[in-house]
Amino acid sequence: MSDPESIEPVADRVSRSSAVIAVFTVAMIAVHLALRFGIDASATVRGIPVERWPLLAALLFGGVPLVLELLAKMLRREFGADLLAGISIVTAVLLGEYLAGALVVLMLSGGEAIEAYAVRSASSVLEALARRMPSVAHRKTEGGTVADVPLDGVGIGDELVVFPHEICPVDGEVIAGHGTMDESFLTGEPYLMSKAPGSTVISGAINGESALTIRAGKLAIDSRYAKIMEVMRASEQRRPRIRRLGDTLGGLYTPLAVAIALVAWMASGEAVRFLAVLVVATPCPLLIGIPVGIIGAISLSARRGIIIKDPAVLETIDTCRTAIFDKTGTLTYGSPRLTAIDVSSVADLSEDAILRLVASLERYSKHPLSGAILNEARRRRLDLADASQVEERPGQGLLGSVDGHSVRICSRKQLLARDPGAGPHLPPVAGGMECVAAIDDRFAAVFRFRDEPRREGASFIGHLGPKHRFDRVLIVSGDRESEVRYLADRVGIGEVFASQTPEQKVAIVRDEASKAPTVFLGDGINDAPALAEATVGIAFGQNSDITAEAAGAVILDTSLSKVDEFFHISKRLRRIVLQSAVGGMALSVVGMVIAAFGYLPPVAGAIFQEVIDVFAVVNALRVAFPPRHLTDFDDGPGAAA
Repeated sequence: MSDPESIEPVADRVSRSSAVIAVFTVAMIAVHLALRFGIDASATVRGIPVERWPLLAALLFGGVPLVLELLAKMLRREFGADLLAGISIVTAVLLGEYLAGALVVLMLSGGEAIEAYAVRSASSVLEALARRMPSVAHRKTEGGTVADVPLDGVGIGDELVVFPHEICPVDGEVIAGHGTMDESFLTGEPYLMSKAPGSTVISGAINGESALTIRAGKLAIDSRYAKIMEVMRASEQRRPRIRRLGDTLGGLYTPLAVAIALVAWMASGEAVRFLAVLVVATPCPLLIGIPVGIIGAISLSARRGIIIKDPAVLETIDTCRTAIFDKTGTLTYGSPRLTAIDVSSVADLSEDAILRLVASLERYSKHPLSGAILNEARRRRLDLADASQVEERPGQGLLGSVDGHSVRICSRKQLLARDPGAGPHLPPVAGGMECVAAIDDRFAAVFRFRDEPRREGASFIGHLGPKHRFDRVLIVSGDRESEVRYLADRVGIGEVFASQTPEQKVAIVRDEASKAPTVFLGDGINDAPALAEATVGIAFGQNSDITAEAAGAVILDTSLSKVDEFFHISKRLRRIVLQSAVGGMALSVVGMVIAAFGYLPPVAGAIFQEVIDVFAVVNALRVAFPPRHLTDFDDGPGAAA
């Protein structure tokens, strides 16, 4: 993993030269003014008035690199909004209007510096992720001692010690020690996770009061925390796509400005009017306002627990007219409630004794059903025991040893595969979800669950049409139809697709997206293909790296109100950015007309444009500050009733 100091936005590296050029240009303009009003106006050096030399230095140092860059773009047939600035600088030099040319250089370099400052401020929430990560790990040696090694020197299989209150350096498995870890920063789950030998740990989690020894399961660059860092870098790398939005608007604006400038020149016969119009026309509201607004929206989203992986979703979510939801973890809490325990007729343990053993093992699982079992054990005030030899392998369920008993928690199918003789003792399949417990290799009980709809589910679904112009809302789930229908009736969705495989989900999403822009919300690994297929994919939580990778946005706090906040942040961004871009261009057009009639000379025009720039950027910065309300539906108690 990269050292935090090296993780630097691309805009910051580019902006250093812009900031230097801006500071140098300001200094040269100040020297020019001091010389102009402080010495004999007839003083010259090589035939050029002394006060003009600082302006020439500013144009040489700042204007030449800019013009060369624009020429390179033209050779690549890239005609952006900043082309006007290049034309202005060249025209200013040809007409001897060096102060106006220097002011254009200041506008562009200063504007880029302002943008970089806004990017740094807006990205500070994401950059904080990098600063949290340790730079070293404590590796055990063959002699039993502990030595500090660089994080990128940790190999798979290395034994590492995580001391109390330290941040876990890599993903791995506990091999010694009992304790807890706070994973809320990564998963959004607001509780501590118990850790014992066999438990998995993830990088970035904060250790509790006890030291734990872990075996590294992944390299640092492949661990969970590194994936989140990739989100930050990907957001920065996608920014040029956003910048082209300004160039698209500039493609319409630039010909208009050049046309006005040419008409003013031909009508008056004064080339200086051509320059004055172009100076006023320099489209800084496009070059600065749009990126500042987008980065502000990314920042606000991050502070609200929403990671924007692809900034393009901020522009497209407001155009979506079909919403497709997965069931579990999106419209439901993803934390089912234990409704019944059917104890086997051949079990020699009581219901509470079985629940105690099962709950003691479930403390070390992240399965959605584990929380329901633990909640019931707490409700019954059962004293849980420590578990050891914990394993959770695909296709085998959860295994472990508790108080000398071997405990296995698995599905009905997995139990019958290991013990066909348990069939006659199993109760019939009923509605809802279930898991089966075997103690000392004998069937003990069936645990039955229901996953309840989110409290705000019905209110959220009901407001999508009136408030966000969604025409259709669907549920697409791999669960049984009875379960999906039960949820759909509770939240008010009429179109239901149940028992769908991941391939069928993708086909449905693809078909809907071909008819209208579509948003898909899901949280499981099997949702990843559908998330990638939708116009906008929204992942709930960080439970799966694959799911988060496929989505355009990730909701860390699994709440439908956060989805609504994302909708409103997008809508507000669109409104404010258009205000800055279109409003700035409109004011510039007014200035161009005034300059065309000769009432606004080049220097005054540059100052006029700077004022417009300030208003455009300040307005765009509003995106980063939350309004009083970012939701418009009732998510209070009983909202789903």
